[in-house]
Amino acid sequence: MGQRRGWEGAVLKLLRARDFVLTVTDVEEVTPLYRRLRVSDGGLLAATGIHPTMWVRLWFAGAGRPHQRAYTLVAPDPATGTFALEFALHEGRASDWARAAKPGDTVEATVQGTDFQEPVPAPSRLYAIVDPASLPALNSLLGSLGSAPATIWFEGDPEGLPCDVDPSRHDLRIVPRRDGGGHLVERVRAELPELLRDDPDPYVWTTCDTTTTRTLASYVRKELNVPKQRVHALGYWRAVEAAAPVGGAVDA
Repeated sequence: MGQRRGWEGAVLKLLRARDFVLTVTDVEEVTPLYRRLRVSDGGLLAATGIHPTMWVRLWFAGAGRPHQRAYTLVAPDPATGTFALEFALHEGRASDWARAAKPGDTVEATVQGTDFQEPVPAPSRLYAIVDPASLPALNSLLGSLGSAPATIWFEGDPEGLPCDVDPSRHDLRIVPRRDGGGHLVERVRAELPELLRDDPDPYVWTTCDTTTTRTLASYVRKELNVPKQRVHALGYWRAVEAAAPVGGAVDA
C-alpha cells in the first residue's frame, strides 16, 4: 500500500490482513461535531463479506509515522460496494482527516481482527453501555438482535446523532460524562444488579473508553457473576485529558 506502516503494519501483514483503498463519494454533516462519510470500498465487501459490528482499520500519516484507528462499517451495501464511516469530531489525526475529507479523497484500510459471535442462547435482554464512539456498533448490534429488548446506558448527548433506539423496545438512559467515566460506572453499579436479578439469559455489551470498559467488564464478570461468554467488552477510545471520543473508533 501507499504509506509505510511500521511494526503495526508488519504484524498485520504476518496475520494475513487484507488491504484496500477507500474513496470518499459523499459527505454529510450530521451535527457540527459528527460527520458521516460515504465511501466506495475498493473491493472490500466482496472480498471479506460482512457481519454485525464489523470494523476496519484506517491509516493516517502524521509526525513522520503512520497512525491506525478502527471504525465500524455503517450501512454496508455489497451490491454497490459502498458503506459509510461516522466520526465524532475532536482534536486528533483521524478527526482532522475526516473534517477535511471531500469526494475523491482516499484512505487506506486494513481488515483484520473483526468478528462477531451471535450469543447462544439469544439474549433475553441486551444491556449496552456505550457512548458516541461506539454508537455505530450499537446500531449494528440492535439490528442484528431483532426484537430483543435492551437497556442502554449512553454516556454523553445523543441529541441529533443517528441513534437507532426504538422506545417501544429499548430503555435509553442518558448519562453525562463526569469524572473520566466514573459517573457512568456509578450509575451502572447502582442499576444493573436489580435488572439482572430475574433475567435468565442476559447479554452485556460494554464499549466505552478503555479504562471505563475494563472497570465495568471486571465488575460484571467478577461481582455480578455474568458468564464471560455473555459479556462483550472492547475499549473504543483512550481518554487523553479532555479529548472527546472518536465516533465509531475501536481501540484495537
